[in-house]
Amino acid sequence: MNEELMDIVCCPVDKAELELSVESRDDGEIVAGSLTCTECGTVYPIEDGIPNLLPPDMRETSA
Repeated sequence: MNEELMDIVCCPVDKAELELSVESRDDGEIVAGSLTCTECGTVYPIEDGIPNLLPPDMRETSA
C-alpha cells in the first residue's frame, strides 16, 4: 500500500479518519500493518500490501 492513499481512505463504517500503524515496508510500500478508525476504533488489517477495508462482520475468518 502506498502511504499517499491515507489522503483518500476513510472508515467505511462511519467515514472518520484512519490512523496508520506500519509493521513492515518494502521499497517504500507498506506491506503489513493496520488502519484504525479514530472514531469507532475498528481496526482494518494491511496484509501483503493490501488494506482490508471490509467491516469486521463481513470479513472472512480463517478456521
